[in-house]
Amino acid sequence: MLTNNLILYSTKILLEFFWKFVYFPIWWYSKGLLLVIKKLIIFLSDRQKALALFVWIKNIFRPMYGQHDWQGILISIIIRIFQILFRSLVMFFWLCVVIFLLFFWLTLPLFVGYEIIFQLAAL
Repeated sequence: MLTNNLILYSTKILLEFFWKFVYFPIWWYSKGLLLVIKKLIIFLSDRQKALALFVWIKNIFRPMYGQHDWQGILISIIIRIFQILFRSLVMFFWLCVVIFLLFFWLTLPLFVGYEIIFQLAAL
């Protein structure tokens, strides 16, 4: 009885291990990729909210501190243009980081597989 259970459960464990090994690349490039894309979009959305870039763009022609004379309007427009440019550069940096992370996610299994084959060939 003990040997039958041992054989039964060991085959189940081996089949489960084999299935996980075979299913990993499918998960990595389907569900895993969609999960990473969702997380990266949420990250970019949070960065945009932290920078308040759209708020600055929306209020570009609204005078700051309620100064409605032409000097106040001119100064607020100039300041907001600089703020929008700087915040756009920061947002572009975060966009580049996200694109790099997505590229890294896509190429990591290929690189690991190449390195494993390279190391096995060295034996």
